[in-house]
Amino acid sequence: MAKRQNDFHSIQDLMKDVIKENKLTKGIQQLSVKDAWAKLMGKGVVSYTNKVQLNGKTLVVNLNSSVLREELSYGKDKIIKLMNEELGEELISRIILS
Repeated sequence: MAKRQNDFHSIQDLMKDVIKENKLTKGIQQLSVKDAWAKLMGKGVVSYTNKVQLNGKTLVVNLNSSVLREELSYGKDKIIKLMNEELGEELISRIILS
């Protein structure tokens, strides 16, 4: 019989290990980025958003409003800062609004 280990681990630590071992980090980050975008930008901006995708450290946001795209382009640095704060790590260094 295998010997039982009496080490106690938090569920958060165990989930991080499972995600890392199964190479699910990128998928989890994609979902986190989409959720953070929806939370920070609100329903108005989200209604004009077609696609939010993380490619490396670049956030690609596809918008169907040229006016909104222009308005958001003025605040790219602030959006990057807010998104990284919401995500809890420096995932994004650049934004492409298309």
